Amino acid sequence: MSAVIDHIAQARLIAQPPAGRTLSAALRYDGGDPLAVRLVFPADASLDGAEVTWAFARDLLIEGLRAPSGDGDVHVWPCGPDRTVIELRSPEGVALLEFRSADLRHFLLRSYDVVAPGKEPLRLGLERGLAALLRGV
Repeated sequence: MSAVIDHIAQARLIAQPPAGRTLSAALRYDGGDPLAVRLVFPADASLDGAEVTWAFARDLLIEGLRAPSGDGDVHVWPCGPDRTVIELRSPEGVALLEFRSADLRHFLLRSYDVVAPGKEPLRLGLERGLAALLRGV
């Protein structure tokens, strides 16, 4: 069974003044899916009243703390010494979220306790092998 880490972080939704607001989001890391992190927004933060989850590469978050990164639906970049912006793009629009960089680093350090950086491929093979063994294959 894989370890799962949930880390609650405050984010500031960047919008045209005075529409910006603070919201809580959960950063989630599952050792069973070691290459990905998930950013989970509660139902009250979404337009349709349903929980929203975005999944993206853990490496993108690591890189985005140092320099602008991403070339798809998720972009991450540092915003001064203490803040990091995560941009989420969908057909419905774009959301810019500002996080304390320390919160993101703390989450990443906790994820390294589950699967160290660079060891993700080994974990993927272990999980598949364990699943096959338990199925009797």
